[in-house]
Amino acid sequence: MTAQKVRPAMMTAPPLPLTQDIVLIGGGHAHALVLRRWGMNPLPGARLTLINPGPVAPYTGMLPGAVAGHYRREAMMIDLVRLARFAGARLVMDRACGIDRAARQVVLGSGRRLRYDVASLDIGIASDLPEVPGYAAHGVAAKPLGRYAARWEAFVAESGPAPHLVIIGAGVGGVELALASAHRLRAAGKTPQITLLDRGAQALPGVSAGARRSLLAALHSHGVTLLTGVSPAQVLAEAVLLQDGRRLPSDFTLSVAGARPQDWLAQTGLALTDGFVDVGPTLQSSDAAIFAVGDCAHLTHAPRPKAGVFAVRQAPVLLHNLRAAVSGGSGSDQAGAGGPLRGYHPQRDYLKLVSVGDKVAVADKFGLRGGGRWLWQVKDQIDAKFMAKFSTYPAMPRPAVPPVHAKGMAQALGDKPMCGGCGAKVGAGALRAALAGLPAPDRTDVLSGRGDDAARLVIGGRTQVITTDHLRAFTADPALMARLAAIHALGDVWAMGADPQAALAQITLPRLSEALQADMLAEVMQAASAVFRAAGADVVGGHSAVGDELALGFTVTGLMEGPARLKTGARPGDAILLTKPLGTGVVLAAEMARIAADCRGTDGLMLGEIWAACIDSMQRPLAAAAAILRPQAHAMTDVTGFGLAGHLWEMLEPAGLGAELSRAALPILPGAEGLAAQGVASTLAPSNRAGLGWQVEGEAGPRLDLLFDPQTCGGLLLCLPEAAAPAALAAMAAAGEFAVQIGQVVAAPARIILR
Repeated sequence: MTAQKVRPAMMTAPPLPLTQDIVLIGGGHAHALVLRRWGMNPLPGARLTLINPGPVAPYTGMLPGAVAGHYRREAMMIDLVRLARFAGARLVMDRACGIDRAARQVVLGSGRRLRYDVASLDIGIASDLPEVPGYAAHGVAAKPLGRYAARWEAFVAESGPAPHLVIIGAGVGGVELALASAHRLRAAGKTPQITLLDRGAQALPGVSAGARRSLLAALHSHGVTLLTGVSPAQVLAEAVLLQDGRRLPSDFTLSVAGARPQDWLAQTGLALTDGFVDVGPTLQSSDAAIFAVGDCAHLTHAPRPKAGVFAVRQAPVLLHNLRAAVSGGSGSDQAGAGGPLRGYHPQRDYLKLVSVGDKVAVADKFGLRGGGRWLWQVKDQIDAKFMAKFSTYPAMPRPAVPPVHAKGMAQALGDKPMCGGCGAKVGAGALRAALAGLPAPDRTDVLSGRGDDAARLVIGGRTQVITTDHLRAFTADPALMARLAAIHALGDVWAMGADPQAALAQITLPRLSEALQADMLAEVMQAASAVFRAAGADVVGGHSAVGDELALGFTVTGLMEGPARLKTGARPGDAILLTKPLGTGVVLAAEMARIAADCRGTDGLMLGEIWAACIDSMQRPLAAAAAILRPQAHAMTDVTGFGLAGHLWEMLEPAGLGAELSRAALPILPGAEGLAAQGVASTLAPSNRAGLGWQVEGEAGPRLDLLFDPQTCGGLLLCLPEAAAPAALAAMAAAGEFAVQIGQVVAAPARIILR
């Protein structure tokens, strides 16, 4: 008998467990570069987290060009949402306000705490003047850059023909922004009056004499008045009062006055110099588990001025040292893990290219100087090269189809990453087929089962509703995912007109070390409990498991007073109202695939900003809206996986009714229509469209496409008497709730028509 080799079945290796937490505090240049390099070669077992208040971070080198009008806003913004997705990092949009070093936790402004094994600070500096009366109310700080850029664009659009500007701080930054402001306002047909002032006796400290002469000449040619040896005493809405009693008219008061550290660093117990974190060659602070880079750090071994060039060159050293710090000596130094920590030694001087309003720059390095358009082109090329690192990322790898495989495998895999949230649901056709063979409830205490948002039970003479919902994670932030999953699960209870009572959690965690597992489970439960408590319910138990990825679900009960608000019950002539804008499926799909949004077609927003606006809408509970609208509603549901068209058809089909929807009235999330026009769609959208077939009519385009977009944490969809609609909309507005009338129920034809 001949022995035969038995080939083992091919299995996909499970994800490796996460065991160490690296937390990056701030989205500065060094951290952005670390994230990009991490995405190219992540360290197995390390969970990387980025904490930043917003979804985008500005690149300082292009700010003067943006102020001058040479660049569009998005050209100088790093999309941290796309970058975090590429790096496999979780992005927590919050502001750090402390570090509990004993517990190894970063304290956030929301009160949340994030554990770390190793942390790094790259939070930049501030240029505000908190000691000057009136500045907080009427002044603008050049840093943080994001708020300044937004305020400046609004000022250019809204200011009169001869605006007055006062810029405090006549260093290189102040001079550069004064010249950029003058150029932009003159290009807009205005005649600005700009005053640049400084406490020091001389402007442009630290600049060579030759470069100083060139820049002072540029100020003169642009009509900028320079005052030195003066200090602001008070900032008013329309003026700046100086210590010597002079009053300078000002419609826009900007501070570029030096570098101020963030106040909360003083409470960390770290060694500081003038408020900045002391670091040595390895970029470690006085606490070896905490690194610091960029402007918030003070290089004790080689003090240097605050400049972005140092942060950029610190990035490779920081990346290596973070990996080495959490690898415990595993791996090889060549692979970027293990081995000794590296040292950072900054250059003594660096090339300063100072733009002077028009596309002209002045150079200064080692006492050399020069100027001209060619230098601006050099600066433009340097800036463009840096930003190109964050515009295009390598394509996401798709699962490989084995050479020999069963029929249909390629089609089942699809051509895009599988969506999360409701975009990962089973299609309506498959769901209906699966449920068709189930027997109808024959118990007297079960009033209704499948077919509506929740089942209705009679218990002790009272009506209780029960529903369940489960989401595949679409964000790496477990607390955010828990909040959204809880709000989503509560939607069915609110749509039925019930008050939430209790919830059971179903949690699948990814593979983690015991410490990270306990931490993630606590984050999930605390975040979910806060949502349910606010809704009047309690989490009373549940079940947990470990799998390949995070997935969260909740079974929720509610108690009902009075009649239920069912999906059925719409009447001809009813107004159709919607309480949240559409587009979550498109936005979440774009973010998961790291789509580079065309800002000109997406309301001028970057993908990260579109995603952040989407998340804000999703996080709004439906409790207040349901309480206001359910007394008048003939029929009510919430819009989830089957999209607006699918859920509206569920309301209309049983009675043979139709609906006419207004294309113009449809509320759309910022940027979602532009993404849909780019061809972005959730993986569930084709199934939603196929399931309705001829029932939906309208001119082809993104707004029609968005009728089939699966929603996660979507709004209430209801039909109520036309005469009651104005009062209902007014009541919603008075309560600070969003609602819009999108159409009307019609007796015929029995279709949904988008006009």
